[in-house]
Amino acid sequence: MNSRVSMSLWGLAAIMSVGVGAYAWVFVPSGGSPAPGLLANLFARPWLAVHAALAGTALILGPFQFLKVVRDRRAIHRTIGKIYVVSCLISGSAGFLLAFGNTSGPIAGFGFGTLAVIWIYATSQAWRMAQARRFDAHRRWMIRSFALTFGAVTLRIYIPLSQMMGIDFVTAYQAIAWLAWVPNLILVEMFLRRENLKPELAE
Repeated sequence: MNSRVSMSLWGLAAIMSVGVGAYAWVFVPSGGSPAPGLLANLFARPWLAVHAALAGTALILGPFQFLKVVRDRRAIHRTIGKIYVVSCLISGSAGFLLAFGNTSGPIAGFGFGTLAVIWIYATSQAWRMAQARRFDAHRRWMIRSFALTFGAVTLRIYIPLSQMMGIDFVTAYQAIAWLAWVPNLILVEMFLRRENLKPELAE
């Protein structure tokens, strides 16, 4: 991909990611969300605030870890990486609890619960690969982790779109519980597979 196009896509993703992350932090003092439906979650207090605050932290920090200028400064990269990993693991655990207390039914609960488990696994693998100094594998798992973190952004794109289309909120939310992250992961896997094929195509 053209480097200018890559940087443009990164810039767009970073702006949306930081914007949603900052938005999450605005509502942390009031319980993590301005939406009454989410505050009705059985586990909303205190786990919604924990989930929102740390997911917001991961969203704000995550995009910058992919910049070469940050990766080349290893102490900074490691420090930001540790904060990102801890934020994802705790937020994912809180998200898993919240999935059981959601008020939109088992389909939405299973979707968000599955996201939480895979998010925790991908982030843990990224950390484990870094500790083993398997940096290529670390990078690949971190890309997967951030694709799942970015589900917080795609969620906030799909919800207003579904309402503009006149879809009942609960019906839409059940679908969005999967649409917010499954396509992200599929796209990332396609990208990583394409990277694997490059040396073969060059031969």
